[in-house]
Amino acid sequence: MSLLPARLRRLTPARARDDVRLRALAVGLGVIPPRTMHSAEDARLLLEAARGARRVVEIGVYEGASALALCDALGPGAELNLIDPFGSHPDALPGGWGASEWATRRAVGRASRRRGAQAPRILWHVALSHEVARRWSGAVDLVFIDGDHSEVGCERDWRSWQGFVALGGCVVFHDARAGAPGGRGLPGPTAVATRHFRRGGTPGWEIAAEADRTVAVRRTGLT
Repeated sequence: MSLLPARLRRLTPARARDDVRLRALAVGLGVIPPRTMHSAEDARLLLEAARGARRVVEIGVYEGASALALCDALGPGAELNLIDPFGSHPDALPGGWGASEWATRRAVGRASRRRGAQAPRILWHVALSHEVARRWSGAVDLVFIDGDHSEVGCERDWRSWQGFVALGGCVVFHDARAGAPGGRGLPGPTAVATRHFRRGGTPGWEIAAEADRTVAVRRTGLT
């Protein structure tokens, strides 16, 4: 919960709101909440995909807004793996933006402590997602791809992780509906989602749900 009222936050000059060091301090201390990068529809699809999941991977954590939502949604005994190299990455964040590992860990830690014994186990991986995938073992129920938004980066995330998804599990792509009716997004993730799930599809996968900027796909078979 933020210590600074929303009305006062809105009056803060954009230059101050976007200053990486000031934001890190404010988010880390709980003065302001993490910046929300997802609409209500995006969040709804993500949390529907997470329902009943026991092992979740989030690629691209930034300040932790979606991680907080997942922390609240997952049950005790579940595992939430958070992957982010942190810092400034032009293919993942708008120009001039950056994320602080210290601030994000503190924000997620507060959410976890509020849930106490009901919170999922949280594991941090401060690295690029394909580096984590190279040493990964075991199945996952949900992968949320929201890191590198270039086409090459998003494709690499998909190829690195899709083989770990259990039958019936999901991969959720953010910013993947540019040009779709009622949709928004960015060229990179949209191209990946279109290539794999619209133009003939990928065997063993189907689109489970989509709205606003988000496409959720489900594994229906092992190929």
